[in-house]
Amino acid sequence: MNLHTSHGDNIHNDIRHYYGDVLQSSRDLKTGACCPAEAMAPALRALLDDVHPEVKDRFYGCGSPLPPALEGRTVLDLGCGTGRDVYLLSRLVGESGRVIGVDMTPEQLEVALRHQDWHAQRYGYARSNVSFHEGYIERLDACGIADASIDVVVSNCVLNLSPEKEKVFAEILRVLKPGGELYFSDVFADRRIPDALRTDPVLLGECLSGALYVEDFRRIMGRLGCADVRCVSQSPIPLLDAQIEARIGMVHFRSMTMRAFRLPLEDRCEDFGQVATYRGTVAGQPHAFVLDDHHRFETGKPLRVCGNTFDMLAASRFAGHFDLLGDKGTHFGLFDCAPAVDPSSCATGSCC
Repeated sequence: MNLHTSHGDNIHNDIRHYYGDVLQSSRDLKTGACCPAEAMAPALRALLDDVHPEVKDRFYGCGSPLPPALEGRTVLDLGCGTGRDVYLLSRLVGESGRVIGVDMTPEQLEVALRHQDWHAQRYGYARSNVSFHEGYIERLDACGIADASIDVVVSNCVLNLSPEKEKVFAEILRVLKPGGELYFSDVFADRRIPDALRTDPVLLGECLSGALYVEDFRRIMGRLGCADVRCVSQSPIPLLDAQIEARIGMVHFRSMTMRAFRLPLEDRCEDFGQVATYRGTVAGQPHAFVLDDHHRFETGKPLRVCGNTFDMLAASRFAGHFDLLGDKGTHFGLFDCAPAVDPSSCATGSCC
């Protein structure tokens, strides 16, 4: 499907209308997809106090996709809306870092731009380290975002809204630097959404009818050369409106935070006898570092890892925070990979 076909244009217009005109604040949402501030990490909640109230009031995200170790980095926020996460990221990257927000809804961007100088002054920066672009997330080239120019791409409950999801993920991988990371929260479904519901403007605006079936997401990323995508956390989404429940209640939705790296990884977890030990040096994470829902690295404790996990640490911005032992000189077959029952611990001592 081409971005400029009538179907794609209609979806974009419906979304623009829903988020620009129908929704005036997060209180107007009809489902429980929007992530409350209380669900954020305490350190991020403290930063949220320094975000302008109007920016916070028109926030429609479903998670908290703000990864650690961002100091001095260039971060791209897709579907930035009024800029809540952009301004949080502005603090996380520091004055030497840069944050770029892209959104297609002028009414949302108007709010974000109105408070740009306010945030720079609030943070004590000599000048703002954020910029905003009106445009489609399927066409980041039209926003002037060059190949391999971004350290981290984030998005908060927006990618489900795109009528061309594979194009979005292809663009993300294009703009990421080698070893760069996609870290995003979105709504996922336990099955494919029936065609008759996929263009419903309310279901679409509520982030339901565009939700990807999680296995189709895995297949899309595989086709684009990203063979190993990790789930960091997830939670069920309640349908709070009786009419929405009647229409699409047969589908179970979850808010999931996912991460993927622009790296040449294998499609299975292979065992090369490699070991990773976290140094405890990521800001705000002195005792443990969580890579995904089955990799919790306790500070100072060596952990056996598969080749993919080793590369995610060794070839990304996390490399300096780990002691990494081993190479791929000897192959021992498949790594014994299974998410732990308790995502906060790895019962077997080796998790992948």
